[in-house]
Amino acid sequence: MDRSIQLSEADPADLAAPYRRVPAYLIRRLQMISTSIIAEAFESEDMSLSEWAVLTIIDNHPDIDQSRLAEVVSIDRVNTGRLVDALESRDLVERRFDEADRRVWRLRCTRRGLQTRKRLLPVALAAQERLVACLRQQDRKILIELLFQIVSANEKYIRPGAGRRKRKVTAEKG
Repeated sequence: MDRSIQLSEADPADLAAPYRRVPAYLIRRLQMISTSIIAEAFESEDMSLSEWAVLTIIDNHPDIDQSRLAEVVSIDRVNTGRLVDALESRDLVERRFDEADRRVWRLRCTRRGLQTRKRLLPVALAAQERLVACLRQQDRKILIELLFQIVSANEKYIRPGAGRRKRKVTAEKG
């Protein structure tokens, strides 16, 4: 029998089998699945996943400064500023000068931002529930604890944009 025919008739799970137990592969796929499930849940909303993350952190940490927000949400400062701009333009968050240092912006949810969070939180929680629905309740707790341990032990590697390809700079020919 021709080998190409054997491979094409093979179960797709068998073709990926060597990778299916590699942590980085599984984590990457889980991140893609998680992002898709939450994005699907927010499909009818005028809210990106990153905007939701920023709004959530601001709600949970009123008066957080914009630099600290960038660290907590793990998005670079420029893009965090853009996300805050977008939320501010929709009257979901407001910036306030820090009394001690006028160069620092303090962030708070507006009344509309708090109402939006309250309305969308059940949607976000249901999406997360859908993500882990295949696990027993006990296994969900174990998964969360193990993920927490891995993230906590490796926090030093969190760098927004890490892993992206650097653009190649080519010299112009003169």
